[in-house]
Amino acid sequence: MIFSGGKGLLKENFMSSNETKVIRAACPHDCPDTCAMLVTIENGKAIKVEGASDHPTTNGFLCTKVNRYLERTYSEQRVLYPMKRVGEKGKGLFTRISWEEALDTIAIRFKAVADEFGPQSILPYSYAGTMGLVQSQSMDRRFFHKLGASLLDRTICASAGAAGYKMTIGASIGTDLERFDEAKLIVIWGSNPQTSNVHLMPKILEARRRGAKLIAIDPYRSLTAEKCQQHIALLPGTDGALALAMMHVIINENLIDADYINQYTLGFNLLKERVQEYPPARVATITGLSEETITNFAREYATAKPAVIRLNYGMQRHAGGGMAVRTIACLPALIGAWRDPAGGVLLSSSGTFSLNSNALERPDFIPSGTRMINMSAIGDALLGEWRLPDNSITPLDPPVKAIYVYNSNPVAIAPDSGKVKAGFAREDLFTVVHEIFQTDTADYADIVLPATTQLEQFDVHKAYGHLYVLANNPAIAPLGEAKPNSEVFRLLAARMGFDDPCFTESDEEIGAQAFNYDHERMQTIDFARLKESGWQRLNVPERYAPFAQGNFPTPSGKCEFFSEALAQQGMDPLPTYIPPRESVQTAPLIARKYPLAIISPPAHNFLNSTFANLPSFLRAEKEPFLEIHPDDAGARGVHSGDRVKIFNDRGAFTARARVSDKARSGVIVALSVWWKKLTDGTNANDVTSQGLTDLGAAATFYDVLVEVEKLH
Repeated sequence: MIFSGGKGLLKENFMSSNETKVIRAACPHDCPDTCAMLVTIENGKAIKVEGASDHPTTNGFLCTKVNRYLERTYSEQRVLYPMKRVGEKGKGLFTRISWEEALDTIAIRFKAVADEFGPQSILPYSYAGTMGLVQSQSMDRRFFHKLGASLLDRTICASAGAAGYKMTIGASIGTDLERFDEAKLIVIWGSNPQTSNVHLMPKILEARRRGAKLIAIDPYRSLTAEKCQQHIALLPGTDGALALAMMHVIINENLIDADYINQYTLGFNLLKERVQEYPPARVATITGLSEETITNFAREYATAKPAVIRLNYGMQRHAGGGMAVRTIACLPALIGAWRDPAGGVLLSSSGTFSLNSNALERPDFIPSGTRMINMSAIGDALLGEWRLPDNSITPLDPPVKAIYVYNSNPVAIAPDSGKVKAGFAREDLFTVVHEIFQTDTADYADIVLPATTQLEQFDVHKAYGHLYVLANNPAIAPLGEAKPNSEVFRLLAARMGFDDPCFTESDEEIGAQAFNYDHERMQTIDFARLKESGWQRLNVPERYAPFAQGNFPTPSGKCEFFSEALAQQGMDPLPTYIPPRESVQTAPLIARKYPLAIISPPAHNFLNSTFANLPSFLRAEKEPFLEIHPDDAGARGVHSGDRVKIFNDRGAFTARARVSDKARSGVIVALSVWWKKLTDGTNANDVTSQGLTDLGAAATFYDVLVEVEKLH
């Protein structure tokens, strides 16, 4: 049996030796840390997974989730064989079939759907179930591009922030994680690294030990905020206003770095005029903060040398999320923080890498005029409505008649869950789900295919939190009849008659093409050595200060306070404040019925909906709960331990109340994402909206108003 399309990697080879071996691997999950892992093998079985001690950011330890990765790989819940549905959609009733029957069924149905409705009636749906370049964005893209299927706009997590950051900085390039311990002020903005960026925490805590001040900006006092000297609990979606008020203080009190501004920025005089509209007194009413808090924070930020911002995607999940990130990204240039390797801002390091996307994905196969459907509005799409980036809606013609889901669990994680479930419940929708477990989404499938875990497949990885390329070598043979994404799409391509040589390339051949090795920053990467060593650092200095002398990857080569690109899109070219759609201030009629804002950040033991079905992880999280401030709880007769219903016009879910001041007044917090079938059939996404952000057309998970009532 050929393993992973590897051309010669026989499954038996993984079991032929009794010796103990250690395999170089990489964590595949949607986390900035992208850890280098060591997998210990005995008699063909993995007995230990640990962090590589020689990798500078992994530093020998893994997070609480991946540290238990063997529970995931060897779980009794694994889907190990292809299955077809035998019951009603959503009931999760299946019978085992062969791979031949499964692949033939998919190919026959895809051909029939394409013949009757056109190939654009077929839709792939995937995201970051694995972040590997081979298993997440290579053979799959080639297959659907050649098929002529609708394109998927993969927006559900990061696209607003990436788009906003690009308008100011030019690309997702920022401060090196390894320099954070040298900062004198660290602002953790819309981020909870203790849960979702744990390898940054030692650097942050070391900086504090050396005398740095840590400030968390978050409506919720997270595990990270509890470790900071100051927690600034603003209202959700008001981060951009806070940044503008900071600039008002910094500019008007002449706390700027005039030399850096003159040499390396564009549009300062216009920015100076703009921020006069946002004095701290006005912004205090927008953010729910005091004027004194805003002013003092701005002064501290401007005078600490060096100051760094760890900006994450939590604060971009509202209507003005892209502009908010764009605005915050202006701050380091105002005070010259980029001069120091420990200064600046880090949203993502992904733009530091140079991918050969043309070779990986073959966009040349895409037929002219192919439409793009936004994954954040999958509920609308499956019910016949096409939500465009400007939030207008038009009929979707042709309708989606077939969907192939992999690396994602949309019934649990997509917004406005009621519509998502209704769409997947359509009897006329042919649904394929390629999965490790029988997820909420798999319950609606016509065909379920067994997927490999990271220990059973080859891949290469870039990171979005550090500056290392990693290789993942397969450590064990696939369990049961599981196959990686790449192999399934190779087999489907053959059945569809796709004869381009790219459809027969092995995983290692694909991995070797993944990067532009002639790019200056990629010239230290050697594919053969990468597989052996497990990781290699990009060709950047040890003390990397990407914009110390400007050289921003923007059209002007400068940090763009004024963006001509935004002006050409018909948007405000200067930083501005775009408020949430649903808030007490902007939607008073809605707020009369639903006066509480809700956010649903990651639970500590889950990663989106990954790990959320495994016994030890469920024991750690116990049950869905809701953090609610004493003032809000008291007004509703809610006490800690009460079961409560959280609802709005879109839907409802239930949770156990925890009354505390971790959530600021007016805001409730439901850590997520719970599988629906492991609760009462609901989760926080039953109340979230399919509305899209200003830039990047991303999901607005934290732009939501609800009410809470005690269940009796």
